Amino acid sequence: MNRTAKTLLVAALVVVVGMAFRVSWNALRDIASTVGADHTAALLYPFVVDGLMALALVATLVLTGADRKFALRVLAGYTAASLVLNYVHGLVPALHAHAAGRMHLVDYGPANCVLVLLATSLPVGSIFFGSDLVAKVLHHRPTPVANQDQTITSTVNQLGSDLRKSSADTPPTPVAPTVPESTDPAPLPAPVEPAPAGPRRPTGPVPKVARTPRPTRTPDQLLTEARRATADWSDTELTGEAIRKAVHTSSANGRMLRDALRAERTAPAPLHLVDTDQHADTAAAL
Repeated sequence: MNRTAKTLLVAALVVVVGMAFRVSWNALRDIASTVGADHTAALLYPFVVDGLMALALVATLVLTGADRKFALRVLAGYTAASLVLNYVHGLVPALHAHAAGRMHLVDYGPANCVLVLLATSLPVGSIFFGSDLVAKVLHHRPTPVANQDQTITSTVNQLGSDLRKSSADTPPTPVAPTVPESTDPAPLPAPVEPAPAGPRRPTGPVPKVARTPRPTRTPDQLLTEARRATADWSDTELTGEAIRKAVHTSSANGRMLRDALRAERTAPAPLHLVDTDQHADTAAAL
């Protein structure tokens, strides 16, 4: 909406409010005279009620948040009070005469007391609520648009500097040297010859017929292997079970080899002949 349209809208609002104020003037003036106001007070009474409504309307347009809600409540309350007083003025024909003086607004006593309380409390409420609304409007500080733009600009600049700083601190990622592509055709892979299929190993137990027969050793061969295996053994280590495990034979052969080896170790060493001629030659040489 351009400036001209806004101006026309405000002017139309002022005209409507002025005409409504003039229509409500007579009713509020007569009500004020009925509750005991003098001639001057009766003339000023409409300004107290409808004037505060205009002030609350302006405050509603200016204030924001909770203050705006408060101004709306004041506007709604005084609008309802003015509507009630205008309704009573139209309902009681005797109030239409300005010189009617003091009289009951309605015949029902409690309702008359409520209406008198409403009419007499509106001026006091105008002082309280009007002062509060004016103070709120004077202390209201709208957020300037320029400060918002400046804040956004500073935030963007700070983010940009942080990004530049972080990019400067990060070491550059090493780039692998590019190898020029060769124009020669890629060599074809050599054909892979299939491996010759070997005999498949049996997965189950091999039958005794298919097993390779182990060669049978003679007692002399077993004794020779036992001597070689137990050459550095002590007498306590020389047992049938140990010999059986060393030469891989049966328990009976192990016991037989144990007895033979123990007999060899306990047998006395044989005497050997002395060459007398060699001793004589040795003595002559000395």
